[in-house]
Amino acid sequence: MSEQARPARPHVRLTEDGRRVREVLSYSRRGARLTEREQDAWDRLSRSWVVPDDAVDQPGFDLWSWYDRDAPLVVEIGSGVGEALVGLAGARPEVNVLAFEVWRPGVAGALWRLEEAGVGNVRLIGVDAVWSLAHLFAPGSVEEVWTFFPDPWPKTRHHKRRLVQPAFARSVATALRPGGSWRLATDWASYAEQMREVLDAEPLLEGGVVPRWEARPLTRFERRGVEAGRGIVDLSYRRTTAGGSGKL
Repeated sequence: MSEQARPARPHVRLTEDGRRVREVLSYSRRGARLTEREQDAWDRLSRSWVVPDDAVDQPGFDLWSWYDRDAPLVVEIGSGVGEALVGLAGARPEVNVLAFEVWRPGVAGALWRLEEAGVGNVRLIGVDAVWSLAHLFAPGSVEEVWTFFPDPWPKTRHHKRRLVQPAFARSVATALRPGGSWRLATDWASYAEQMREVLDAEPLLEGGVVPRWEARPLTRFERRGVEAGRGIVDLSYRRTTAGGSGKL
């Protein structure tokens, strides 16, 4: 991570005269009410497994200090309640996993699922992923990125809120090491088409539609898509050109 001053995170940006700036985000923050099981997991595990938002704002913030070892870093964007996260991270004990999720009940749900499965190589963070990929990660510092079933924002007027946009694609591509991969999945045909258009236009990436990734656990979002008659589209892209490398 650069030692230079970083721009303010979304939700805290102000104009010079102190007015809040309305920003277009790829998500909306839903309710934060926790079940008894989620609250118990949060109370016991969040201090060691969840990176606080305000920690990111501190000078010299070091994400690697949240892990007890030096290992390749995999990033999941939008982990939800951890259904895919638990299975994928558990099958890759040799990597460190950072899961972005802004919905607190989702984070708490992932915590108890991770504990129940005995998966300890994951840390979770609620900071905006678009901002983070642009400002927190050094070039070439990420092994792999997972983005499964991001909010499709199906109405045309909301398409600008979709996560996969040109600037974000460049941020992910830059963060990936040469040869690193970005795996995506969606059950919305129009979003799959947009993803392909955006990612095909990014010169640091190459790839396209691939068969369903067998390692990816079947989640409730995928089941809902199938039950609704929507086809599931998996994509896989690879960082092509050599670039800088390093850690956060």
